[in-house]
Amino acid sequence: MKRILPFIIILVVLAVALTSAWYLTRSIPAAQNPPGNQTSSSPGSPASPAQSQQPVVTGVPGAEPAHTHGPANAPLKLEEFGDFECPPCGLFHPILKQMEEEFGDKLQVTFREFPLVPTHQHALAAASAAEAAGLQGKFWEMHHMIYDHQNDWKKEFDVRPIFEGYAKQIGLDVDRFKHDIDGEAVANRIMQDGKRGHSMGVKGTPTVFLNGREVNFENLPADKLRVVIQNELRSAGK
Repeated sequence: MKRILPFIIILVVLAVALTSAWYLTRSIPAAQNPPGNQTSSSPGSPASPAQSQQPVVTGVPGAEPAHTHGPANAPLKLEEFGDFECPPCGLFHPILKQMEEEFGDKLQVTFREFPLVPTHQHALAAASAAEAAGLQGKFWEMHHMIYDHQNDWKKEFDVRPIFEGYAKQIGLDVDRFKHDIDGEAVANRIMQDGKRGHSMGVKGTPTVFLNGREVNFENLPADKLRVVIQNELRSAGK
């Protein structure tokens, strides 16, 4: 069963691979304007009109417990479906970290696995590495390590030794990590997140929901995402 589950995951996401391929060629405009150098938008600036019209999407449950940052009672719940090898996801990573710093305990972030295979040959291995680290309570440490070094590993032929090196750096039991990365628990978590993503209409990465409403791709740069978040806070009366 352990050997079969990764292939099941591949079949789950294969259906969207071709549809999402075009999505991956896009880049977040913030790449030309690093997050730290962006200026704050005016509190009264509107988000894209289409954003406020997005319906609330519930979807089926994903892997539990979910990987979250921030308090459970935060008025803003941001859920990202990401692929560790996806270039736009790599660009969005520091933007999201910036939003967490700016909005503090008003924002809770959840990350969901959505590896786009076979479009990205190492996406499933990276997702498995993050989930294996999560079994030792260090998902976010591995999540940050993989994204921070995306350009170092994505073109390598064999990424397993690289991820094992990251596991050692963040203080994991490497032998357990090597065992868990191919285990049923990891495969099931990735598959459950994939099911949730499909049920919510996710077709590419990064796909982001704020309080259940999808954030338009063009609103993901820091200056625009900040406005979306501020508008949502006002709507919540916070």
